[in-house]
Amino acid sequence: MRRIAHRGCPDHGPENTVAAVRTAAPYVDMVEIDVQRCKSGEIVVFHDERLGRLTDASGPVSEYTYDDLSSLTVGTSAEPIPRLTDVLDALPPGTGVNVELKHAGMAPDLIPQLSDYDEPVIVSSFDAGALSAFRNEPIQTAYLFTYPFRSALDRAVELGCEYLHPHHRFVDEAAITRAHDHGFAVNAWTVPSEPKVRDLRAAGVDGVIVDSWEIVSPLEQHAQVD
Repeated sequence: MRRIAHRGCPDHGPENTVAAVRTAAPYVDMVEIDVQRCKSGEIVVFHDERLGRLTDASGPVSEYTYDDLSSLTVGTSAEPIPRLTDVLDALPPGTGVNVELKHAGMAPDLIPQLSDYDEPVIVSSFDAGALSAFRNEPIQTAYLFTYPFRSALDRAVELGCEYLHPHHRFVDEAAITRAHDHGFAVNAWTVPSEPKVRDLRAAGVDGVIVDSWEIVSPLEQHAQVD
């Protein structure tokens, strides 16, 4: 079962920052990060559409240039908002990356950046349009969803995805079996506790996306993305 660090595991560091992913990397198989385009065109790593929850600034990320964003710090830390290239450069060998797309239109920039990354890569999104741009590319994709499996399976088939990324409350043994029968691997998010991790492992889940690596058994062997 694969361990995936949600936003770089914010229980252990400021989310979606270089410091967070560096800290998480020794304990996980992949890090999950969120990306969006800022006003000056760079692909930056930041979850929210607006800056207010995590910085002293306000308003949409899309209205700020990267020079403006790079002067902000995340939470109470001294860590700046990074670009995708900064995070990829910071990850040590052997660490995969799950890049969640917050909107469509980034594929022309993302494809060359991610194709040059030597470790496993998954691109995920709730936005079907964002994923469809990767349909004929050699980058694996995952459909994110917060509703029951049947409709999600149909959409993921249409998009040519390799993975399903459901919210953990929709995941049980029957759903995982159905996904596997259709050729999908299943990574559940955001798994909140050690008992839930144990239940999902017993049900046959392929990966858990977590805010803390400590809720996954330290004896769990690291997996590889196929």
